[in-house]
Amino acid sequence: MKKSDFYFDLPEELIAQTPAEKRDHSRLLVIGKHSGELRDRHFYDILDYMHEGDCLVLNNSKVLPARIYGVKKDTGANVEFLLLNNKGNDVWECIAGPGKRAKEGSVFTFGDNVLLGEVTEVLSNGNRLVKFTYEGMFLERLQEIGEMPLPHYITKKLEDKERYQTVYAKNDGSAAAPTAGLHYTPELLEKIRAKGVKIAYVTLHVGIGTFRPVKAENIEDHDMHYENYFISPEAAEAINETKKNGGKIICTGTTCCRTLESACDGNGFVKPCSNSTNIFIFPGYKFKCIDTLITNFHLPESTLIMLVSAFCGRENALGAYKHAIDNRYHFFSFGDSTIITDEI
Repeated sequence: MKKSDFYFDLPEELIAQTPAEKRDHSRLLVIGKHSGELRDRHFYDILDYMHEGDCLVLNNSKVLPARIYGVKKDTGANVEFLLLNNKGNDVWECIAGPGKRAKEGSVFTFGDNVLLGEVTEVLSNGNRLVKFTYEGMFLERLQEIGEMPLPHYITKKLEDKERYQTVYAKNDGSAAAPTAGLHYTPELLEKIRAKGVKIAYVTLHVGIGTFRPVKAENIEDHDMHYENYFISPEAAEAINETKKNGGKIICTGTTCCRTLESACDGNGFVKPCSNSTNIFIFPGYKFKCIDTLITNFHLPESTLIMLVSAFCGRENALGAYKHAIDNRYHFFSFGDSTIITDEI
């Protein structure tokens, strides 16, 4: 398939710059998984598409304030760093810009010497390995000086950093939010539990590769980035019990989808594990684990719109996106939501 098969024209004014005033008051487009039928709802109506015996899967990864600004010790030059992966022993893989100022051996101070970082290696992909030194706890120092790594298409300053976290965020490690979960409130989650729906938390740490554009015209030639994930025994048991009993696995976000589809066997059952995945899901893929997908609206020609197209069909996906544009839905991280279900 061609990258251009997944193009659509999106007016810039529909890119959400700020989150909804109330998380669960975002709009919700219900998409018939097989029929392509559409319904306009609000996110708090999501309860109508969950039933006793189903299992809702959420990604509890927490976004790090991973954007930090360094001053080169010998020249005073400013360089922005984005922390991607913890390699252990206080070494992080980072994106540095401008990169020419961050050569091997360069030393930077961050936040008036709250952190000190030395570039120990320039990788083949242009990223840097940076060894940090500090006093106390690294994550505490990062909270002091770091900024939320908002996507490039969000140009307005985020007043409340917690609005780029889900209300159930727990495990530090993401360079971007699992944004499909931003619509949930504690009250909505309690109503879901009260309805007899299990909630299973998995962890996939979202990498910056989430935003990496597809450059290959033949999408099969695109190389996906790796992301680390973790499935606990409790989460695996909830998912497997649901499948055994005929309930639906309702997946919140493409990150949860990629986690479960990477970790399951041919019958859709998962084992507790800690692993990494670079699974690339596009039309023709046969889903084994998930039955329903909740996700935001994605960029044209992105791997995420390709995943959505695999789940409900390309024509249904692009038809839903046309409806969303015509009806002024808001797109991307702080935008509105969809639920793709066979129950409409």
